[in-house]
Amino acid sequence: MPSHAHASRSGSLRREIAALAARLMAEDGISDFGFAKRKAARQLGATDADALPNNSEIEAELRAWQALYQDEEQAERLLEMRTAAVDVMRMLAPFRPYLTGGALDGTAGRYSELEIELFPESAKDVEIFFLNQDFPYEHREPRRPAPHTPEAILSFDWDDVPVKVSIYPSAAERAPRRGQDRARLAQVEALLAGAAAVDDPEAPT
Repeated sequence: MPSHAHASRSGSLRREIAALAARLMAEDGISDFGFAKRKAARQLGATDADALPNNSEIEAELRAWQALYQDEEQAERLLEMRTAAVDVMRMLAPFRPYLTGGALDGTAGRYSELEIELFPESAKDVEIFFLNQDFPYEHREPRRPAPHTPEAILSFDWDDVPVKVSIYPSAAERAPRRGQDRARLAQVEALLAGAAAVDDPEAPT
């Protein structure tokens, strides 16, 4: 019986952490599932590692939260971000851009960044491109070295959309990856076309 009760408490706490992490992501603009999960666990006083939800559980709570509290606003923001993604990816086409993150999976909200990954021959080529275009950007330090850590991170605003560009070695494009999906330009354009067709069923496709 005690083990059953412990499992029940752990499952309940797990759901609470997932729900709070989702709210933090939606309201505070946190995009990192791990960070949101740890912050939620701290706020709820959780110390049992078994109680930590996985990313899929948090994503399900995030979608439910957005549907309940941010439905129309979130749909408009998602459309705005995907439109910006197409523009940015066209501009950066020589560097093999991919869209990833919330703008791709549909969980992007009010404060989310547009997340784009590039796989150029050299990271310097991207910065030279921006400098030649006289395009303002900020250079951000990647987190500590780990698998799938970018060589460089650039950030800038595209209209009202904050953009984070993570630059990886060209060979990493073909390496196996875990976690987030990613999409090439044609796939993002198809997402936009699909959204337009839903908004206007009589529009030509």
